[in-house]
Amino acid sequence: MKNILKLIIILFVMILIPSTNTQCSEKFPESTWSKKTWPPKTWTDRPDPIADTDALPGGEISVFGGQYPKSLNYYLDNNVLSSEVFGALFETLLTMNPQTMEYEPGLADKWSISDDKKTFTFHMNPNARWSDGTPVTADDVKWTYDVIMDPKNMTGPHKISMERFTQPTILDKSTVQFTAREIHWKNLLAAGGFHILCKHAYQKKDFNKINFAFPVVSGPYRLGQIEEGVLIKLNQRKDWWDIGAKSSQHKGNFETLTYKFFAERTNAFEAFKKGIIDLFPVYTSRIWINETNGDVFLKNHIIKQKVHNHKPIGFQGFAMNMRKPPFDDIKVRKAMAFLLDRNKMNQTLMYSQYFLHQSYFEDLYSKDIPCPNPLIKLDKKKARGLLAQAGWIVNPKTGILEKKGKKFTFKFLTRSASSEKFLAIYAEDLKDVGIEMTIDKKDWASWARDMEEFNFQMTWAAWSSGIFKDPESMWSSKEADRKSGNNITGLKNKEIDRLIEKQKTLFDIQKRNDIYRKIDQIIYQEYPYVLLWNIDYTRLLYWNKFGTPPTVLSKYDDESSALWYWWIDPDSEAALNDAIDMNTPLPPKQPSVRFDEVFGKPGE
Repeated sequence: MKNILKLIIILFVMILIPSTNTQCSEKFPESTWSKKTWPPKTWTDRPDPIADTDALPGGEISVFGGQYPKSLNYYLDNNVLSSEVFGALFETLLTMNPQTMEYEPGLADKWSISDDKKTFTFHMNPNARWSDGTPVTADDVKWTYDVIMDPKNMTGPHKISMERFTQPTILDKSTVQFTAREIHWKNLLAAGGFHILCKHAYQKKDFNKINFAFPVVSGPYRLGQIEEGVLIKLNQRKDWWDIGAKSSQHKGNFETLTYKFFAERTNAFEAFKKGIIDLFPVYTSRIWINETNGDVFLKNHIIKQKVHNHKPIGFQGFAMNMRKPPFDDIKVRKAMAFLLDRNKMNQTLMYSQYFLHQSYFEDLYSKDIPCPNPLIKLDKKKARGLLAQAGWIVNPKTGILEKKGKKFTFKFLTRSASSEKFLAIYAEDLKDVGIEMTIDKKDWASWARDMEEFNFQMTWAAWSSGIFKDPESMWSSKEADRKSGNNITGLKNKEIDRLIEKQKTLFDIQKRNDIYRKIDQIIYQEYPYVLLWNIDYTRLLYWNKFGTPPTVLSKYDDESSALWYWWIDPDSEAALNDAIDMNTPLPPKQPSVRFDEVFGKPGE
């Protein structure tokens, strides 16, 4: 299996998902990215070092898919589920080596870069086929680009990378050429990393309405059973064109991937304990600490593991819409940060399991490069002073802050009941200084629609990150006005814009990271989010019937890599069934797994 999901995370950098953390950024051989022609004579198709040779094909894995999505079309719905499904159905021109992060073939078997680093020519693998048996062509690549860039299509975040190029040129049936408008370190990644769709299958359809029907695909899975609001199944393709590649062996082992949907994560956890779901990543400390001590856990019917790898660190926080009052005032935004008692929440609700954010790029700092941003703590005195400077005065009759006769009230847009206990604490501290917050709870689809239109005042947003960071989509001023975009707060800052422009021509990742740290420090002082907290590992619960590689997960991914590297182990499955029937224990597994202890630290 090629590294299908990898490019999604790297290319688009940040998407709205619950995020976990990792260790600091590594050095990557970026000089090899600009080789004029590829592949080099020394390259050969090799097995993925993470994939276990004991892996067996077949079986099914069921996972929690969140709330039912409004679309599986990742170009229309920029969320983690859609990215996972899309990555299983469709492929990119290039992939990346899961260890070295160097480019490797995908749909393209070779490519070249012009001397001026502006022209990228890709030759399609002659064996690449759509599921209907027709070849993948240069025309499919160009059509997909055109679909993304069509102004009437709601593909906002994906337009950012594509608009760096002029319309691709078809040189022949198997060769397509991209010409960049300007030099950018991300151009090869952008041109080679977007998912190619089948022109003859979709060109006559309204792209904005292609949501759950993808009859023609190129990837290792195809859509199977769909029960709206309940489940979505992906079925393994035995006729996948690249199934025989060495890099595809012992990966994508499950015959069926099943995503099951629940309105609340607590409901999904109850389903997991009943065996309705097989794998459950834990994002709630209460569950991890208090609800994993029963017989089924103590007897190792369910495995509880922490996995430490190199997954990039995202961030989460309460996003404030800076386009409208009251959060268009930096003093107000700063005051909102001083009114959040993160320490109390961490200690009382999360058992002190988390570290508190003081950056938007946490993994760019280390012991050698400490973060200079001050850690914000609850300080009502400072908050009251800032609010007074912003013109908000307490009405002695009501106790509510007012400005020009208007009360300080706002709505918090949420999609999860689990957030309410945190918001209740926040609401009390806000009320103490004269601010009224009401909760506006909606389902995922309604929340997503409001976010696309920036129709909110404050909301909880969690963002993943990528190894190769690109701040443009989230922090560029021009992205503040693009509907369906990632700059949801509407931040506009000329110095950030200047630094974003400066980093575009830097091919040295360390030099770019120096710039990103400067950008981070500016963002931090703008207070677009009330920053929250995070953890530096992945917490996994799973029924003890799976075979896993020694690392459990891959080097840079989260729990989603289990879908590609795990398998049903017949002996373990039989032992689990017997243990359940006889109420007997199973042998334990390691409670904590560290990637570097298996593969060695970077550079070793």
